[in-house]
Amino acid sequence: MHHLFRLSALFCLAVLLGRVAFADGLRDNDPTTVRPVPRPGIEVPDEDRQQLEAGLSELNSLIEQLKGKKDPLSVELLPDVEIYHRAVSDALTYNEFFAPGDIAAAKELLVTGTERATQLLKGNAPWTTQTGLVVRGYRSRIDHSAQPYGLVIPENYGFPDGESRRLDLWFHGRGETLSEVNFINQRSKRVGNISPADTIVLHPYGRYSNAFKFAGEIDVLEALDHARQHYRVDDDRIAARGFSMGGAAAWQFAVHYPDRWFAANPGAGFSETPEFLKFFQKETLNPTDYERLLWHYYDCTDNAVNLYQCPTIAYSGELDIQKQAADIMETALKAKNIDLVHIIGPQTKHRIHPDSLREIETRLAALAARGRERMPREIHFVTYTLKFNKTNWVTIDGLGEHWQQARVDAKILGDKALQVKTKNVTDISFHMPSGWCPFDIRRPVEIEIDDQLIDAPSPRSDRSWDCSLYRQEDGTWKLGTRVTDGLHKKHDLQGPIDDAFLDSFIFVTPTGQGSHPDVNTWVQQEFDHAVKHWRLQFRGHARTKKDTAISDEDIANSNLVLWGDPKSNAVLAKIADKLPIRWDENSVTVGDQTYPAGSHVPVLIFPNPLNPEKYIVLNSGFTYREYDYLNNARQVPKLPDWAIIDIRTPANSQYPGKVVEADFFDESWRLKPAE
Repeated sequence: MHHLFRLSALFCLAVLLGRVAFADGLRDNDPTTVRPVPRPGIEVPDEDRQQLEAGLSELNSLIEQLKGKKDPLSVELLPDVEIYHRAVSDALTYNEFFAPGDIAAAKELLVTGTERATQLLKGNAPWTTQTGLVVRGYRSRIDHSAQPYGLVIPENYGFPDGESRRLDLWFHGRGETLSEVNFINQRSKRVGNISPADTIVLHPYGRYSNAFKFAGEIDVLEALDHARQHYRVDDDRIAARGFSMGGAAAWQFAVHYPDRWFAANPGAGFSETPEFLKFFQKETLNPTDYERLLWHYYDCTDNAVNLYQCPTIAYSGELDIQKQAADIMETALKAKNIDLVHIIGPQTKHRIHPDSLREIETRLAALAARGRERMPREIHFVTYTLKFNKTNWVTIDGLGEHWQQARVDAKILGDKALQVKTKNVTDISFHMPSGWCPFDIRRPVEIEIDDQLIDAPSPRSDRSWDCSLYRQEDGTWKLGTRVTDGLHKKHDLQGPIDDAFLDSFIFVTPTGQGSHPDVNTWVQQEFDHAVKHWRLQFRGHARTKKDTAISDEDIANSNLVLWGDPKSNAVLAKIADKLPIRWDENSVTVGDQTYPAGSHVPVLIFPNPLNPEKYIVLNSGFTYREYDYLNNARQVPKLPDWAIIDIRTPANSQYPGKVVEADFFDESWRLKPAE
């Protein structure tokens, strides 16, 4: 079976790897004429529609029976069934059958989903012990939707016992018609582009075609966690790999989570926003200051040094225009004295050359034999946001200023000392788990941090060590954790607006009547836009509740996206006087600047005053819009922590109106002083 998998991968490379949807060049640089992504589907013949509706009805009845059982097995495995129903239902409801073959595939999916539901009702789940091609589903914490992912399970994988296996994540390329129907159908029938021996391959859906960013990024992490719960995965032998758009994903996962992989293998794709768009898309860029800063979120060149922790093998076709991604990373790494392994397919365009693939697999096998380095003695780590704040035994807990480079260079010296250099870091902690601390347990650890000497606690008897330090107002470091009054930006509570949609969120709609008709109309339009485009681009259904129905449980567990104004939305009314931007019937006030409330609306993200461990967002979904769907490199945050929108300028494919003022809050979630 392994032999067949490898042959399938090699013989299908030219076909499978070439089937990538490119942007449409200069035609996709005009924000006034934006083509829809995905495109409208074909008309479904009445006979097919009736057959699909009947199949959906039957499957839905079985799903309801499973929900009624409430036994642990049914609850745990229900997403494995639901993915089939939602895939077909959404394609039928939202006109996302793009070819006659999609309709045929949907019918097959309904058969499989019905078989699984029937088996699960009897207490059986044979697909959970299946080798070869397997499609699984998990319940996402973001919107509680059932999301699919694909697996290739080696034929010699033993159930229930056996050794842990290497796992390769494979990120797919851009596919504007990659509906759930098409993704599940592909993962049910195709081994894919890679199939290393004795290796589990995980194909994340990534919530469609967003370069595995935002909810797509969380999809990868959730799918991987789900697979680790149900299969024996060797945590020291997980690789991040992909090609084209998937290559872009491999770059960003390598620099954001460098300690999780034994290796990264990005191919083609893009590795940053501005230079790629100018080179590949021929786009003229004119970003605002905050848009330029927000490029740091996904620009891998900015934190290329993080690959010091992650062995990386890049691939490009010699004639591929997307070779630019590895070339620019190679330059960035060379500036850090790191020589990138860049395998180039001879006379090859946008595909993987078979000879190159063999070399890649040989190198990865050697790296897998060694496994992930759990306790490197030297760490070099850069971030611009506390969202990505950890590698190995170093965690950055506080920044001097977000969206400016923060850096830690740390080195273990012998068995008793640690040398640390920092930049733009105010709080830092070190964690070495049981058995992995290299320091002598009989003596204090000597820390030299920014040329200051500190005697830290000695390791514990189980060879573990934990230590935290914070920078005082005079610039010196002190042992311990900072005690603060009030709010402070921290991991997963640092903004910008888009961060609220990377965890559980609820759209909260107003039941009251707003103060101004034009504002009411704009709010309704933006709410409708947010709901529609969450499903369109992130392939889920946003949970929505009325303001009067929000419970203590909702406040405790979810970010609340409040639509309306303080008069119309009861939840917003409760907290309006606790926000840094003032909003009443007459005006919107930001510091010393005041705007008329009848024509201006604030959008913002802020810790929820009712539960500061979660966010509230005012009147915004994710911040990039239709124009940015046309090229994945554009899909970056477009608004910072807050903005004032002049709604007299209609929303368009890039912005919700005219952005008259926007900025980040400071590290204490306060307005920055006017310059």
